[in-house]
Amino acid sequence: MLLHFYKMNGAGNDFIVIDNRDLSIQLDTATIEALCDRHRGIGADGLLAVEPAERGADFKFRYYNADGGEAEMCGNGARCFGRFTAHLCEEIPDRVTFETIAGTLAAEMVGENVRIAMSEPKDLRLDTGASVPGLDAALHFVNTGVPHVVAFVPGGEAFEELDVFTHGRASRQHPAFAPAGTNANFATVLAPGHIEIRTYERGVEDETLACGTGMVACALIHHLLTGAPSPIQVVVAGGDTLEIGFQKAGDQAFKNVTLTGPADFVFEGEMEI
Repeated sequence: MLLHFYKMNGAGNDFIVIDNRDLSIQLDTATIEALCDRHRGIGADGLLAVEPAERGADFKFRYYNADGGEAEMCGNGARCFGRFTAHLCEEIPDRVTFETIAGTLAAEMVGENVRIAMSEPKDLRLDTGASVPGLDAALHFVNTGVPHVVAFVPGGEAFEELDVFTHGRASRQHPAFAPAGTNANFATVLAPGHIEIRTYERGVEDETLACGTGMVACALIHHLLTGAPSPIQVVVAGGDTLEIGFQKAGDQAFKNVTLTGPADFVFEGEMEI
């Protein structure tokens, strides 16, 4: 079978994108993992598949991590999905909606950027009491479509040299976040309302250049710890700065959470599978 695909990236978080609205493409876990392999496949942090909507939205969003496992959501992937599906329409719309495991989301075209209306965060816990060896920082937790641990750490050279892989893997596998595990984010404050983050992603099992739901998690925790107002600027490992908007809906509850940033086409191609 010849697979027609597109390659996209959102702030350096890269994806294989396929148009499967006719449901003719059947990819198993092993095939998706092989496609995402950076040495023997196309190479990507994950795969996005466009399918027909089932609950009244414009499209259905399917997202698979690089290990082939399906995940609930991906913020950077959602922005790429929004721009991709907008180009599937006869006339490019200002807004598209799509169904995800985490709920129905909307993507708005904002110039060269895409703004995603995210699902409402849940299960927020400041200072979970969990700890990992060698990391002297409180671990906070919030589910922003997928589960995230957030630790605020010193900046500068210490942040650049932080062992994200080791601390991220320990957090991801910590019994406190079993059985699903968690993504792990390490953030430092550059200025009030302006933070920098590094993220270890579950499913990729390594540090990635950006993670949209992780940016949202870090921004919301930063607000709760410091009172920094919306919007919050987030610098990611890939070098881009994205914007997180939100409204408070209680002491530790939020609504109208948005993620705004780039979503770029890289190339398209075909591969025998």
